[in-house]
Amino acid sequence: MGQNSIISPFFVLLVFCGCSASANGAASAVGDPGMRRDGLRVAFEAWNFCNEVGQEAPAMGSPRAADCFDISNKSVITHKVSEADNKLSVGTPFPGINKNALNNPDLYAAEKELYLGSLCQVSDTPNPWHFWMIMLKNGNYDTKSGLCPENGKKAPPFNPGRFPCFGSGCMNQPSLYHEATALDRDEGIMRGGFNGSYEDSGVSHFEVVWEKKVGVGSWVFNHKLRTSKKYPWLMLYLRADATKGYSGGYHYDTRGMLKILPESPNFKVRFSLDIKQGGGPKSQFYLIDIGSCWKNNGAPCNGDVLTDVTRYSEMIINPETPAWCSPTNIGNCPPYHITPNNTKILRTNTANFPYGAYHYYCAPGNAQHVEKPYSTCDPYSNPQAQELVQLLPHPIWEEYGYPTKQGDGWVGDGRSWELDVGGLSSRLYFYQDPGTSPAKRIWTSLDVGTEIFVTNQEQVAEWTLSDFDVILT
Repeated sequence: MGQNSIISPFFVLLVFCGCSASANGAASAVGDPGMRRDGLRVAFEAWNFCNEVGQEAPAMGSPRAADCFDISNKSVITHKVSEADNKLSVGTPFPGINKNALNNPDLYAAEKELYLGSLCQVSDTPNPWHFWMIMLKNGNYDTKSGLCPENGKKAPPFNPGRFPCFGSGCMNQPSLYHEATALDRDEGIMRGGFNGSYEDSGVSHFEVVWEKKVGVGSWVFNHKLRTSKKYPWLMLYLRADATKGYSGGYHYDTRGMLKILPESPNFKVRFSLDIKQGGGPKSQFYLIDIGSCWKNNGAPCNGDVLTDVTRYSEMIINPETPAWCSPTNIGNCPPYHITPNNTKILRTNTANFPYGAYHYYCAPGNAQHVEKPYSTCDPYSNPQAQELVQLLPHPIWEEYGYPTKQGDGWVGDGRSWELDVGGLSSRLYFYQDPGTSPAKRIWTSLDVGTEIFVTNQEQVAEWTLSDFDVILT
């Protein structure tokens, strides 16, 4: 463990007892605090460039799957989801499906997630919960297809060049293979996984394998992601999502692990992360990525993609990621920075603004009153407009437990982290229309993983994640 590792007496108590409360009596927001529960709940989802399905991969079913089970007598695993459930494909009905979704691949996948959630659901207080979510996303975009909206508006085809795509079919869904969790009785270890590829050659590859000793410790999720020439932009995350409503980046009802939605400033996130391979210079590895949705007037999202805005804050720990925000390019910076003691520093204050703390800020494409100069976020990669606040390790984040220098937590520096995500996210700049009441910053997704962003050579990222918890403070 590194010098900033957090191993408090309470943390040890939490991870060994599976307690659902923090040292001061506050609750855990997740159904499986610290990933300690032997009966695992985990699911898989794959998306195309604009967070839709588009078209299923042949013979693979809709790209939603789950591995959920209970274990009795420390030896008998009873699965809740069958392989027939996991292979459900557009056109095949299942209990509860809306008939309007039956032959629409996008709607079918969303409804399938709800169905898998019903099979995996665990009753709890104050709300039931469902599963950890493995998210895989393909960054190829066929601009001639007209498949992705522009800031929520239907967009016509346009000339290629701005996004990677080898031609027709580049936005395809991957193959998906499931190794159902099984128990090695000799070792007392449970193990399962999902894996697959976007191409027959298998060059572009993803794999997530989970394992845990019965009755001991945390589940350890081992992730591996490989890009290829045809698929140079891939994303893989492990997410704690809302158990109902819109998770970050979606406009469909979702299922997940967050039985209580954390709200800024009153929560912290704990986990252990060990990065084996970083994924190259373009790997935007997110130590933590939080997502939510509210309108530019501060109102909660309601599914209207023309006015809803996805909001993200992401801490990137790849030391090769530069600060695009600088004194000579303030359009890539938020308009101001707020210190832990609530001092506001304008981005024009070149003596004091922490430019190196920000990789990139971009405003929503549907914002009407953005302070100039500014950058707008990619209008196509979410179902609605989006806003990004991307952070880099910097001394200014020390009070929140975030990395303070390049290389913290990177390859060879595996750590257990305690991040004051709520405190920091309460002070980050997010756009709102002038004169409107501040939005409640309620976060519907928290995840760890990487976005390998348009690389010109094959890259591999590999990491393990365990002990994940969200503590309400």
